[in-house]
Amino acid sequence: MLEFPIHDPGSVASEILKLNIYNNKKKGSRVGSHRLTTVEVAVAAIAIGVGEEDSKQQRQQSISKKKKSRSSRDLWPDLPPPKKKKFTKNFWISHGRNSIVEEQYISVNLSSTNPSFNKNSTGIIHNQTGESTTHRKTTAGKISGFLFLIIFYLHLFLITVLIIFLTIRSLVSHSSSFHLSHPLNWYLPLFSSTACSAIVAFLWQLFTRCNPSKAIKTAFWLSPLLTVAAGILLFAIGTTGSLAAAVPAVIFALIQSLYACWVVPRIDHTSKIISISLLTPTSGTTKFIVLSILISTIYSSFAVSGTGGATAATGSVSLYNALFVLAILLSLTWTMHVIRNISHVSISRVGYLYFAYGLEFNTFEAYHDTIKHSLGNVCLGSAIVPVLGIIRGSARAISLVAGDTDEFLFSCANCYAGVAARLVAYGNRWGFVHVGVYNKGFVRASMDTWEMIGRAGLEQMIDSDLTGSFCFLCGVAAGAACTLVSGSWALAVESRYATEVSIYAFLIGYFMSRISMSWPQACVSAYHVAYADNPQSLRFDSTIPDRIRELQTMV
Repeated sequence: MLEFPIHDPGSVASEILKLNIYNNKKKGSRVGSHRLTTVEVAVAAIAIGVGEEDSKQQRQQSISKKKKSRSSRDLWPDLPPPKKKKFTKNFWISHGRNSIVEEQYISVNLSSTNPSFNKNSTGIIHNQTGESTTHRKTTAGKISGFLFLIIFYLHLFLITVLIIFLTIRSLVSHSSSFHLSHPLNWYLPLFSSTACSAIVAFLWQLFTRCNPSKAIKTAFWLSPLLTVAAGILLFAIGTTGSLAAAVPAVIFALIQSLYACWVVPRIDHTSKIISISLLTPTSGTTKFIVLSILISTIYSSFAVSGTGGATAATGSVSLYNALFVLAILLSLTWTMHVIRNISHVSISRVGYLYFAYGLEFNTFEAYHDTIKHSLGNVCLGSAIVPVLGIIRGSARAISLVAGDTDEFLFSCANCYAGVAARLVAYGNRWGFVHVGVYNKGFVRASMDTWEMIGRAGLEQMIDSDLTGSFCFLCGVAAGAACTLVSGSWALAVESRYATEVSIYAFLIGYFMSRISMSWPQACVSAYHVAYADNPQSLRFDSTIPDRIRELQTMV
């Protein structure tokens, strides 16, 4: 049930829209300091429809009341009529304008096709689970978000100083311990890998949007082939480090091939759920994805210059420079995840509004709000989710290998799986949806969404969904392609740089592709969370219920 302060349903929603349009037209910017929450927007949309269905007598009473008090139409008669059930740009409201809403309130049941309205005097807005959507972050959520935001900015500053120092040292110093001979043979292959990764990232996204089914199948057979090709290249380099990287690459390619054969029955559902999720009206998202990839390209090129300066070191200083390289790579990993999850939070907010309430929300506003209000929690989630994802993935793999055996080697498999299942509730990618929609702290958002998913019985279906694996393999394929381009170039012109260039190129290609593929993954997450919030909603088809029944029959 939703409860919304109202005097006349149609007029209040219209007044909100009129005031917003007028102020934006007059001032050319957003107005007010209070952002309408998701459900407030939904109620405004429903209120417009209800106002249109009022009887003629109720309309006349509303008009007579407006004549007694000055409304926005009286003040500005040339205002354009409000758009119905579509909220796009600058939907904000100031505290000073709330006087147009009077003492009575209206209750809306969104699960019904014909919502009923009951007047009361509470004025508290709740979502389907009874949670207040006028939510404000808890003290712990505010502190953790602010703390991680400070840590993120501080680490960027320190890494910038370190990279500048290493780059200048390698280019200026004439000492054999620091000098990078033939710097173009180091930088050009890596710079080419950043350009290659950007192109591959765009191609993956375009392919997925045009034909999700073929894109998924292509990722599952192309990724193992490119990975084994990268492994062969590393074998060809012939150094100790390249051999140490080549063996895991070939083994990983074999595992990918076996996994692709195992999950063939699950591909149809994944392609269907991605196709449905991509119906989200995310106009303008391409521009922000392009901007994210450009920022990632610039930062990757900057990080490459630092790794070049550190890799050139030899002798007694090589250990310290190895630590410098590790720090740069960790910074690159965290920063790329932050860039990716900014898109994830923003797009999932737009998708949730669309799937839950049928509303179209402006993508620019979603990105603006994420950066302004939720960046700290995005940084926190970007640090937690990859670690917990690795733990959960390894637990599932161990449980699969262990089976029902009682061997001592696998005696702790169930215990490890239980710990991993408990940890995932405190940090998962579905929590990003509530971070964007309700501006919650990341841990609280993860706990709430995971509880909803469990209550709706979606855990098994989510575990069988291949969207995450598909996006991961797209990243692996892109990284392997960049390794082949840059590694082959380095092997041809300066073989002693080839191993490092190949590894760095793989990381850059992987992260760039994951940033591009954050779009479909965010849409799928929004669809799952919106369904878990209200499984009885008529906005959803039978895709998820059919899949749940299919999985139950397979057990």
